[in-house]
Amino acid sequence: MYIKVRVVAGAKKEDFKRKDENTFLISVKEKAERNMANRRVCELISLFFKVPINKVHIVNGHQSPSKILSVDL
Repeated sequence: MYIKVRVVAGAKKEDFKRKDENTFLISVKEKAERNMANRRVCELISLFFKVPINKVHIVNGHQSPSKILSVDL
């Protein structure tokens, strides 16, 4: 399953909003350096879908706020 994620890195507080079935808006406290924000986004998505973190992968947008993630359900 592919989902679209818009990420705000370096936010004051974490926020997780589902805009529609396959689109999310996620704010994370981690900065967008050394892959920290990407790792946290994958953690939050794995918790939401109740799958192990190794089942969530960034397909497109590693260095962009707009990302496409693959979730193996």
